[in-house]
Amino acid sequence: MAKLNLLMLNYEFPPIGGGGANANLQLLKQFANNDQLKVDLLTSAPKPGLNIENFAENVTIYKVGINKKDLHHWKKSEVILWLMKARLQYKKMTTQNNYDLVHAFFGFPTGFLCLKTAKKLPYIISLRGSDVPGKNARLKLDYKILGPLFKKIWKNATAIVACSQGLKNRALKFLPTVAIDVIANGINLEKFHPQHEKKPSKTLKLITVGRLSPTKRVDMLIDATEILHDQELNIHLAIAGGGPLEKSLKQIVKQKNLTSVIEITGRLDPEVMPHLYRQSDIFVSATLQEGMSNAMLEAAASALPIVTTPCEGLDELIKNNGIIVQNSNAQAIADAIKKLADDNDLYNQMSADSRKLAENFSWQNAANQYLNLYNKLIAGGI
Repeated sequence: MAKLNLLMLNYEFPPIGGGGANANLQLLKQFANNDQLKVDLLTSAPKPGLNIENFAENVTIYKVGINKKDLHHWKKSEVILWLMKARLQYKKMTTQNNYDLVHAFFGFPTGFLCLKTAKKLPYIISLRGSDVPGKNARLKLDYKILGPLFKKIWKNATAIVACSQGLKNRALKFLPTVAIDVIANGINLEKFHPQHEKKPSKTLKLITVGRLSPTKRVDMLIDATEILHDQELNIHLAIAGGGPLEKSLKQIVKQKNLTSVIEITGRLDPEVMPHLYRQSDIFVSATLQEGMSNAMLEAAASALPIVTTPCEGLDELIKNNGIIVQNSNAQAIADAIKKLADDNDLYNQMSADSRKLAENFSWQNAANQYLNLYNKLIAGGI
């Protein structure tokens, strides 16, 4: 088989971004040193200029930088600036290299780069969550304005892949006429694992992880923790993540006199996250929508029961290892947490089932599914 020459696109890549950036990184790790595959990734960097990095013998990363201060929040002006600069680099790369296929993470903004070359260079889109119109309040106007462009990008794609069945369903509500595959995220089971000998603690330790934006509804988790604290449950909530609401959420915690009960850590180094999960008892979430929650998968691999409000990705992530709170309010979340706190057998069963469920996911499996898709499209003449 001839070597597959692949161009990957992603407007965010660690240290910029969240789940989509991490997924891209993990796939590159799986693709590294595959002698049947050559990969160039075009992405972003937090400082201006073009940086070229040799990720592996067969993987090269081209980082088109802009002056970016907040690594987890994209201003519209930053997106436009990156697209303008990346478009020039994209044109140069597609002119100089004989790529077989383009794999774009996020239908927009990244997929926009593929439109002009769609007739001669086929492309795959990986839908991640925020690029699919839905309930994200911050992007509601953007979805309305850019909806026709989204549809054009999707219709011209050779294949579309969602990271969960729930995200696929949301995407099909937006554009029912396209075919969408599902390739779930993976997890590093060696890095994220249970505490081998967890010491008993009098404090019930809750954890939530994610970008502090309105969609995550972290204020609801703060209210739920307050309810449990008022019931004299010895409880602690760690809120791990940064974002536009960090300052206001800290003010809420202070106003409620909960600074000894709730800790907002800000953005943490990814290397400390496995330890933080292992020190926790229950993962909690009130998110309004997701693609597929990397944080929930990390928590499951760490053997944490999960309490969450309904969102995409739960078909894959919640079986017998958690509680989906159908009434999205603080009292219902508090009741679900209390149920686990009061029933040791239920807690232990859900803890064990979380780890078992996570063991079905791997980045190697996700990478193999993408490789099969690439080869299928090439063999079919696209």
